[in-house]
Amino acid sequence: MLKGIITPMITILDKERRIDFEGNKKMIETLIKGGVNGILFMGSIGEFFAMRMEEKKEFISFAVKTVNKRVPVLIGTGGTSVDEVIELTKFAETEKADAAVIISPYYFKLDDETIYNYYSDIAKNTKLPIFIYNFPDRTAVNINPKVVLKLAGEFPNIVGIKDTVDGMSHTRELIGVVKGEIPDFAVFSGFDEYLIPNLLSGGNGLIAGLTNVFPKLFTDVYKAFTRGDFQEINKFQKKVNRLMSIYSVAPYFITTIKTIKALQGLDIVPIPKKPYGLLDNDSIEKLKKIIKN
Repeated sequence: MLKGIITPMITILDKERRIDFEGNKKMIETLIKGGVNGILFMGSIGEFFAMRMEEKKEFISFAVKTVNKRVPVLIGTGGTSVDEVIELTKFAETEKADAAVIISPYYFKLDDETIYNYYSDIAKNTKLPIFIYNFPDRTAVNINPKVVLKLAGEFPNIVGIKDTVDGMSHTRELIGVVKGEIPDFAVFSGFDEYLIPNLLSGGNGLIAGLTNVFPKLFTDVYKAFTRGDFQEINKFQKKVNRLMSIYSVAPYFITTIKTIKALQGLDIVPIPKKPYGLLDNDSIEKLKKIIKN
């Protein structure tokens, strides 16, 4: 069962906004050196929504080969076309990825039956382990824990969920409803500040953006939790509470995370996919101040 700190990795691009494979190699190495328990490629922070199918497939092959089984490789394969989601998930399976993380369709708000149909259709077409990705801020749907339980009960390859909800009540309900019936079902929080509440509630850990820039901070506190070092946990929570302001420096926080990596010395261009641009100087100065503090 997957647990601990999973980094949803930013996708490093070159000046022409194409995938910078050398830059991504460097990024992967920093995360593995930081002790993360897995890497999610092409999650929301990996800009999957702005990538072409051919680009995604090339990146999947690269990611699996580069990580080379040192940590589990998860691939974001979600989208609005079920056929394309199935195609990409089957490709990730063929390339020997360890799991797929699949967001529910966005644009129209879906009811419970449609959510069930979406995930069941995908699960029937692959043997790859599937993590449901619940992100109501982007999909307008907060997936019902009873629907998750039904899916996990019927399809053994639906093994977990990334619950990106600002608050613990929904995550706590998932832990009670789903893990109460299926103990091996993995429940991860998607907001950095909820790592400790997740673990205390019986969850499995974290899949969140700040682990890109402070992987060791998060992996160290996960180890502290496993050994019951609550003094260390208290220090961590205070740091994370301050670091959460990073997300409000600019509207498109993906550029913010990339800029921090560049400020930390990683030799990359902190540029996102179109139509978004680089951070302005005022935002960069705000970032420097947050990190210093």
